[in-house]
Amino acid sequence: MEENRSRANRRRRKKRRKKIIRRLVVAVIFLLAVVIAVVLWMNSSRQVEEGVEFLSQGNYEQAEAKFLEAIEKDKSPDEAYRGLGMALWEQQDYEGAKDVFFNALENDAEPTGTIYNFLGNCESELGNWEEAIQYYEKGIASEDCSDDMMQEMLFNEIAAYEKLGDYESAKVKLEAYTEKYPDDEKAAKEAEFLETR
Repeated sequence: MEENRSRANRRRRKKRRKKIIRRLVVAVIFLLAVVIAVVLWMNSSRQVEEGVEFLSQGNYEQAEAKFLEAIEKDKSPDEAYRGLGMALWEQQDYEGAKDVFFNALENDAEPTGTIYNFLGNCESELGNWEEAIQYYEKGIASEDCSDDMMQEMLFNEIAAYEKLGDYESAKVKLEAYTEKYPDDEKAAKEAEFLETR
């Protein structure tokens, strides 16, 4: 009987050890997964930072490569898409930049005035004036714009109306613009041009 109890105790201890070992293995696997996720996140974040640095240096092709690397490795690459769009814009790949800015919005990038301004500028460069105006209007309606960005979009909107041949709308927009920015010399030249239309 004593021997049976001893065997039962050994079996219980053996089961407990197996249970503890299983829990330790699960914990180690979980910790490894966390470490791998952090390393991957830091790596893609570093690539975005390097891409931004290349952008600021005017190395647009290198910036493009870094942003593409970050996009390939990251599940939520909104910053990388924005940076890639800017790099393509600087390389005068307006169609590519437009597509990338759309991807940024589709990948949960915040729909900022900056993105809408870039989209409007891409459409302008491609001669799509109506689409450009729509993006400028979205950018103007956004609440995150600096004064400089707002001024740029308002002026770009006027230019798009002119290119579209809608001089009446351009005049109305220019009148509001010159009230807000009376010292803008480019606006004064636009007003002179529109008076002849």
